[in-house]
Amino acid sequence: MDRIRACERDEQATLFAIINAAADAYRGVIPADCWHEPYMPPQKLDDEIAAGVVFWGYQSGGELLGVMGIQAVKDVQLLRHAYVLPAAQNKGVGGALLAHLRGLARQRMLVGTWADEHSAIRFYCRHGFAPVSDNAKTNLLQTYWTVSQRQIEASVVLEATF
Repeated sequence: MDRIRACERDEQATLFAIINAAADAYRGVIPADCWHEPYMPPQKLDDEIAAGVVFWGYQSGGELLGVMGIQAVKDVQLLRHAYVLPAAQNKGVGGALLAHLRGLARQRMLVGTWADEHSAIRFYCRHGFAPVSDNAKTNLLQTYWTVSQRQIEASVVLEATF
């Protein structure tokens, strides 16, 4: 049986594995000076959870196949760290997670991703998001995220349109 559920604190090793397995697709897309190995170290995952990122998971047959976080920051909700295991990609897992989190949102919803990650941008656009202008992007990233100037330069922000 497939279901979407909140991830538990004791599942951080599973979150770490999913995030880093799926992030491997970004290798060569993310600017080399922004790539880390592993992409998200355990301490960074702990820091994100401590900062209020709540992860939800898509579970099928007892196994988590994908995760996506949501974080309330000021007057918006951010989609954070959307990752699906490579073998489960293009099977509706990400779309189901996104639809679930959009259903939870009670405020303006934003998502940031790498500007060269065209498949992620297409995914978000298919699911009701639209890119904001470059000026708006910079302002939004500086207001709602904690990222380097380099990451601001290499990113896009999309906003839910409905």
